[in-house]
Amino acid sequence: MTATGEAPDEPQLAGSAGPHVFVSDLDLPVLGDADESHVRGALRMRDGDALTVSDGANRWRAARLRPGTLEADGPIIERSAAPPITVAFSLVKGAKPELLVQKLTELGVDHIVALRAERSVVRWDETKTEKARERWNRVAREAAMQSHRCTLPSIELLRDSVSWLADSGAAIAHFGGQPIASVRIDSVAIGPEGGWSPAEIEAATGPMVSLGTTVLRAETAGIAAGTLLVSARSFWS
Repeated sequence: MTATGEAPDEPQLAGSAGPHVFVSDLDLPVLGDADESHVRGALRMRDGDALTVSDGANRWRAARLRPGTLEADGPIIERSAAPPITVAFSLVKGAKPELLVQKLTELGVDHIVALRAERSVVRWDETKTEKARERWNRVAREAAMQSHRCTLPSIELLRDSVSWLADSGAAIAHFGGQPIASVRIDSVAIGPEGGWSPAEIEAATGPMVSLGTTVLRAETAGIAAGTLLVSARSFWS
């Protein structure tokens, strides 16, 4: 099994011809208006050009662009399911959360959780949270298309850090913890720039893990954690 969930004898979606888009029905694939505008405009595709389509449920097929529609150009491929992995991060300033959502999606992380940590500087009200939810889902969809994923990550925000750490069993990134490669884990939580509070450390039921020998910014730590988890997944049975 590869890190992306493809068995060695399956046709490879990554590296296949043309761009990748999501459709609601693989039997009768139809591009949405925004996606058709993108592939014909920004990508300058023409009728007959190759692309791949996915239903977001771990299935995909090759297709060709036709006037007002898509033409199936290969069988529906159902990919082997890979063990799901989760990265949670404490809310950070500016556009950094969107960067994390984008990169974690590209890497192949299945669940992305934004935490309301005790030492987080950023505080969002309900209106801002809902706007962020819409924006992050759009960013994740675009990143999944760019990276030729067959699934879209689930995104949760904003979860209380103490209760989530207690319930999830996630490992927490903490300087001086065990090397992440030395333990089998499927979820990692990244603290805020100010570090985890004593209450959060006490609540955590998973191990403390290290992401390296240097102190990382929160967004860098999130990307590093996703990279390490996806890499480790390829060796799980």
